[in-house]
Amino acid sequence: MSWRTPRSTLDRLRTPRRFPGFLKTASVCVLVAGLLSPFSQTAVAAPGATAANDHCGGQCSDILPPGENGNATLAQILLNQAFGTQPSHAEDQLGPYANLATGYPSLTTDKINTFFNDGSFGVPADQVASTLQPAGRTDVTIVRDKKTGVPHITGTTRYGTEFGAGYAAAQDRLWLMDVFRHVGRGQLTSFAGGAPSNQGLEQQFWRNAPYTEAELQAQIDRAVAAAGTRGRQALADVDAYLAGVNAYIDASDSGRYFPGEYVLTGHKDSITNAGTIEHFKVTDMVALASVIGALFGSGGGGEVNNALSLLAAQEKYGAAEGTRVWESFRERNDPEAVLTLHNGESFPYATRPDDPQGEALPDAGSVTEEPLVFDRTGSAATAGASTASRTAVNNALSSARRGMSNALVVSGAHTASGHPVAVFGPQTGYFAPQLLMLQEIQGPGLSARGASFAGLSMYVELGRGQDYAWSATTSGQDIIDTYAVELCQDDHHYLYRGTCTPMDQVEQKNAWKPTVADGTAAGSYTMRVWRTKYGPVQYRATVGGKKVAYTTLRSSYLHEADSIIGFQMLNDPDYVKGPKDFQSAVQHINYTFNWFYADAAHTAYYNSGDNPVRANGVDADFPVWAQAAYEWRDWDPASNTAAYTPPSAHPNSLDQDYYISWNNKQAADYAAAPWGEGSVHRGDLLDDRVKKLVAAGGVTRASLTRAMAEAGLTDLRAEDVVPDLLKVIGSAPVSDPAAAAAVEKLRNWLSSGARRTETSAGSKTYADADAIRVLDAWWPLLVKAEFEPGLGADLYSALSRNLPIDEAPSAGHGPTGAHAGSSFQYGWWSYVDKDVRAVLGEPVRGPLARKYCGGGDFGACRDLLVSTLKEAAGKTAAQVYPGDDQCSAGDQWCADAIVQRTLGGIKHGKIGWQNRPTYQQVVEFTSHR
Repeated sequence: MSWRTPRSTLDRLRTPRRFPGFLKTASVCVLVAGLLSPFSQTAVAAPGATAANDHCGGQCSDILPPGENGNATLAQILLNQAFGTQPSHAEDQLGPYANLATGYPSLTTDKINTFFNDGSFGVPADQVASTLQPAGRTDVTIVRDKKTGVPHITGTTRYGTEFGAGYAAAQDRLWLMDVFRHVGRGQLTSFAGGAPSNQGLEQQFWRNAPYTEAELQAQIDRAVAAAGTRGRQALADVDAYLAGVNAYIDASDSGRYFPGEYVLTGHKDSITNAGTIEHFKVTDMVALASVIGALFGSGGGGEVNNALSLLAAQEKYGAAEGTRVWESFRERNDPEAVLTLHNGESFPYATRPDDPQGEALPDAGSVTEEPLVFDRTGSAATAGASTASRTAVNNALSSARRGMSNALVVSGAHTASGHPVAVFGPQTGYFAPQLLMLQEIQGPGLSARGASFAGLSMYVELGRGQDYAWSATTSGQDIIDTYAVELCQDDHHYLYRGTCTPMDQVEQKNAWKPTVADGTAAGSYTMRVWRTKYGPVQYRATVGGKKVAYTTLRSSYLHEADSIIGFQMLNDPDYVKGPKDFQSAVQHINYTFNWFYADAAHTAYYNSGDNPVRANGVDADFPVWAQAAYEWRDWDPASNTAAYTPPSAHPNSLDQDYYISWNNKQAADYAAAPWGEGSVHRGDLLDDRVKKLVAAGGVTRASLTRAMAEAGLTDLRAEDVVPDLLKVIGSAPVSDPAAAAAVEKLRNWLSSGARRTETSAGSKTYADADAIRVLDAWWPLLVKAEFEPGLGADLYSALSRNLPIDEAPSAGHGPTGAHAGSSFQYGWWSYVDKDVRAVLGEPVRGPLARKYCGGGDFGACRDLLVSTLKEAAGKTAAQVYPGDDQCSAGDQWCADAIVQRTLGGIKHGKIGWQNRPTYQQVVEFTSHR
């Protein structure tokens, strides 16, 4: 049987005008008959083999929910919408992934692949589902395994191998690839419809990367030219990959087994097959890369918001004291922060200068955001349309943007086998289909298995090689600066090195009409960005009475294609032969990532990104004047290149006893670009557990996986902050019955582990449900009561915009949004922790500038905590969990549950909450070349 269900009888039927709820019995019978007798692609069963170049000894595992198959024909989409049936391999990794939440306590090494896939190279002969030589080529074979349908691509030529990778990518993610090439160009609404979510996606990304077609091509040309032989090989790989993608487009079009979303969005006719699926071209790859880079690899920014909260602090306390208060909340280099490199190494970067130079702070009340959308018509011009699209911008792919990733890596000196053990992966959110896809690729100069972003899978981006594995977490160090360009002549001219210079205007006009998939009424708008040599305009303001535009410049702007060389090296077994080769490879990646490595003898870490060398005295946290004295050193505006800090200045390490990362601070003096890297961070959930394992010795794949899974179910607030809150409350008897009962529930929950877990597998009811409800209700109440009186409403609100107060799993509790899995990255836990410890009289390194709980009075602080706890205890489940489009009010488990956000026509069921990587590896190599 073919891998994809091709054209069926139903594919010839005209699609109804309404997508959900339209199937009738007769049409279902026709549909089933069609599915039972499809026209098949040529595919023959053939034996597979386990590769001889695999040094993992059966101890490499991975998982990527919901499933490998991200394409579905129209027939399959209609069946899914009507009956919930799933295409083959569309969600067969979702169950094992979800089951770890209840299965981890009894996990042993022999049970790991109950919850993960076997990540070995090759496919055993009895596990081969199909073998395909795409487009009749004899130099490449795609074997898919029975269990997961992952493509194992083997080529005898480099071109054939990459052709096969492109073909397999299109088999698995063609619709998603098409969506994101349009997102990257700001053209999604014209392609997929004018729904607010589509408007939000295109607006979010195009504002930050408003490239012309010529600029997309220039990125490829520069990257190829700069990298010499490897650059030319990369271009040849891309050309072969695109040829494979386009061969699948042609085959699926003529065979009529292309993704059904093309019919539902009006691009193809289900009866005549009229319409076109556009071929992919090299600039599409750059458009895709710009989206991925913006999501996961561009740290920093936010200088205008920083300035606004600083000004609010200075307004409240005066310049000197306000700055001191602001810096204590900023926690740029907090001495209590959990570190990935914990042996005392120092890597100074973007630290606060003693005498800041060139700051361009806005005049109070003068900041306005630069408008992006103009000339609205039709549904885009209706009342509320602008608000809806703005909300969608804020929510667009928020779980991916905020989700980040984690890593646990232990040196062989502390493992049972003497070989390093790693459990790591990216937290890329939950989508259907998933943004990532799995593959194995074997060919001349290529040998790897793992995950790649759809449409960029000419190389494995996160995974394993023959005798090594690697992964990444988002690091977020500051590679983005905000410049204040002084305006001259009018609002669209600015001073560039003393000359009045016109801004460059770029536009993208989009129009849409209703389709079966998206019934949004016809409408249109124009996105318009004004660009300067210092980057796109983001805000307008005055500084000292002078009119300015605030622009955003990032080091990866115009350079999204550059990182291709680093990924090429990671896939090359002749290049990566040990940890130093690995570090050398990832130095070629300009995205801001923490990279981790493990082989049979060594572990390694490196922090990547083009970190610009700033002018002396420039504070990276605030806007600076767009003047030569404050530009990046050796900055060339034509190519947006500059002097960058050398590799030795980036946090890096070999064979540390263990590494953890959950988007926490990398190393001492490596200033945090994100807010919230203080005394309590979700990285502590990993560090505390791994530290104990390492101290005990004998770490195994199973024990490290258990540590990860337990951390992923633990409420950070409960484990690391609530004990001190209860210490204050417990300093005297609690007389109020409701508050006393809440205290007892919280104590019992803490004693049982402070985890958000079901009473039993599948119960959809939490153990300690009342305690969890109380804390979810209590946290926002206590934070506001603790800090707002001292800070004042204006400063409290300003700091809350820098760092949201909460990010619990349940809906509406933070910036990640509902049902996203990723939790506890952004919140005021460090502030509460430091403040309450100070009130208790305990030592605090890097304290807040003032005491806030009860104005610093212990008794008043206790009264505040008790009163807010009593209020929280009185809130019903329906009040704490008000319900949404996924859950009824009061359903606590559902409020936390993870939803695979649909990016196509196939839907999946909810799974219980876990705070863990989306794609994850569990590896331990037993030998080395």
